[in-house]
Amino acid sequence: MNMLKTLLFASLSLSSVALAADEIRFVPDPYPIGVVEQGSTKHIVLKGANVTSKEIILENVIGQGIGMSNFKYPTKIGPNATVTIEFDMDFSGMDGEIQPVVVLVGNDGKPYTASLDGIVSAPIFFGEKMFDAGFYAPGEKREWTFYVWETGKKEYPDIELSPENSKEFSMKSQKVMLNVDKLDKIKEGKKGPGFTVPGIKVTLTTKGLFRQGFELKQRSIRKIVAFKSKKYPKATPEILIIGYWK
Repeated sequence: MNMLKTLLFASLSLSSVALAADEIRFVPDPYPIGVVEQGSTKHIVLKGANVTSKEIILENVIGQGIGMSNFKYPTKIGPNATVTIEFDMDFSGMDGEIQPVVVLVGNDGKPYTASLDGIVSAPIFFGEKMFDAGFYAPGEKREWTFYVWETGKKEYPDIELSPENSKEFSMKSQKVMLNVDKLDKIKEGKKGPGFTVPGIKVTLTTKGLFRQGFELKQRSIRKIVAFKSKKYPKATPEILIIGYWK
C-alpha cells in the first residue's frame, strides 16, 4: 500500500473504525496465518458477514502493510449476508510476528477491517539488523561488522550482497564458531563447549552512498541492504542503514 493510503487510514477516527468493524464481522478474528517461510506466498480466504439490516456497497479492498495483492471481493453485501474476501500474500521482506490488516472501503468512505496474525520464519539470522552511519557526506567510508547464522544453527550461512546493493557496498565474510546464548554479547571462538553455532563474521563497507531522487529532499538516511542465499533462494535477508546527510 502506498504512503498516501497509509496516511489516509491512519487519520480515520477510532470511533468510526470501531463502528464499522461491528457491521462486518470476520470469523475467526484475527485470522490465523500460522507459521510461514520467509519469501513464500499463500492464498488467503477471509469469511465474514454483514450483521446489519442494511446493504453495504464496497468501493475497494486494500491491505495495510506489505505483500497483499490480487484482492477478490463482492461489490455488494446484502443485509445479514455472508462475505468472502480472497487475496494472495507474499511474505518476502518479513520476519517474526506479523499483524497485517485488510481494509474494506465502503462507497461512503467508511472502513471495515479484518485482522490477521502469524509468524514469518526466516532461515538466516542477523545478530544486528540496524546500523548507524551518523552524519554522512557522499563518498565517505563507513564500515560495520556483525555476525550471521542460520536459524537452525547447524550449518554455515551462504549469504552474499544482492546485485542492486553492490554499487554502494562491498562485503567480506569469514567462517566462525559462535556462542549466541546472549544476543547482546555474541562471542566467537574455537569449536567446542560454548561455541557450537556455525556462522560468519561479516564486514560491510560503503563504497559511497548515493543520494538521488526523493533522498535529495530529506536529511535522513534509510538504506536497506539486501543479501541473497543460494541455499534459500526465496529468503529475503536484509539490514537497515540509518543516519543523516551532512
